[in-house]
Amino acid sequence: MEIIYTTKALQAKLANARETGTTIGLVPTMGALHVGHASLIRRSVAENGQTVVSVFVNPTQFNDPRDLAAYPRTLSADCRLLEACGADYAFVPSVEEMYPVPDTRLFDLSPLDEVMEGRFRPGHFNGVCQIVSKLLDAVMPTRAYFGEKDFQQLAVIRRLVSRYHYPVEIVGCPIVRDEDGLALSSRNARLSVAERGQALCISAALFDSRPFAATHTAAETKCFVESLIEATPLRLEYFELVDGESLQPIAHWEETRYPVGCIAAYCGQVRLIDNIKY
Repeated sequence: MEIIYTTKALQAKLANARETGTTIGLVPTMGALHVGHASLIRRSVAENGQTVVSVFVNPTQFNDPRDLAAYPRTLSADCRLLEACGADYAFVPSVEEMYPVPDTRLFDLSPLDEVMEGRFRPGHFNGVCQIVSKLLDAVMPTRAYFGEKDFQQLAVIRRLVSRYHYPVEIVGCPIVRDEDGLALSSRNARLSVAERGQALCISAALFDSRPFAATHTAAETKCFVESLIEATPLRLEYFELVDGESLQPIAHWEETRYPVGCIAAYCGQVRLIDNIKY
């Protein structure tokens, strides 16, 4: 595996692949890689001739400077994982490389960016689209891989690709969980031992809501999950039942054939998200 720091050098490395029709997979990450990331990388390696994994903590998607400063950075360990997974290139640009000038682009993502994460993290998804569009332009991949744990982000990126006509297939990959059910996340590294135990309440509430939902209304299911979380040390930011494509809230199961429950909660100072399909 080769580590590359500039877009120009990366494009030079990928030129032969494009000329020979070799498929290219892209896995965008912010580093602090874990088994969930590894599942995306291995899938890209299996489905493409070459795989590029970007490792870049993107400042434009953070609306809290403290969150940006606290985000874990583990490049040496990340590169070892990438090599073990069979990635061809680690693209590790600097902020100056990706943003030589301020990016003032505004993306039309409505209404996907107006609910849930968009409501509580204004500007977040515009920043996500800024960096993802830059990576798509730099790599020009055949396929790009994203985890379903960031369910709303995946929907937003699909909208970006469709609305702005990027010739790439967006591949959503299932949530990877620890044996105890906790969704893997780079932010989990910031949890204390006690907080790690408390964080399990998130996935437990979601799992418990599935059988509950089978015999109760959507409104009752929403209240059920909210009451479970509110009885824990966690601070619930939102739990929403939404249509899995439009991301708009539903009041009745009959409103959608694809209901998804999305949650965000604070465990101490660490904000965690998860979701479940019904």
